[in-house]
Amino acid sequence: MDTALLLWNRVISHTGLFKNIISDRDPKFTSALWNNLLRLFGPKLWFSKAYHFQTDGLAERMIQNLEDMIRGSCACGAELKYSDGFTHDWCTLIPALEFSNRKSVYSSTGQTPAMLEKGWNPRIPADTLRRD
Repeated sequence: MDTALLLWNRVISHTGLFKNIISDRDPKFTSALWNNLLRLFGPKLWFSKAYHFQTDGLAERMIQNLEDMIRGSCACGAELKYSDGFTHDWCTLIPALEFSNRKSVYSSTGQTPAMLEKGWNPRIPADTLRRD
């Protein structure tokens, strides 16, 4: 149920339904509830082959990049200041790291994930500075 709600809240509600889903064989994706939701919404679920680099390699590389970003941010002592002080809670860094990832050009596509998904790159404060 958690996976289905996460998919709805973070993906489908923002981008709409899709025709296909490629997944590993995690029980979250093989449950009766999940299969009923797929039948209701219409996407076809395809399972990847275990340890198959061409299917899993890009996703695994992105996960590794995000793990490295989290590890590096925490190791550097990245802190977010709140009214009650500082925190080293890596969970609070996730939105900033996701944004950074969406602005990074991927060598496999030559584009940023934001450009591929939305057709434009989000602006950051540095983008507003004049360069005369």
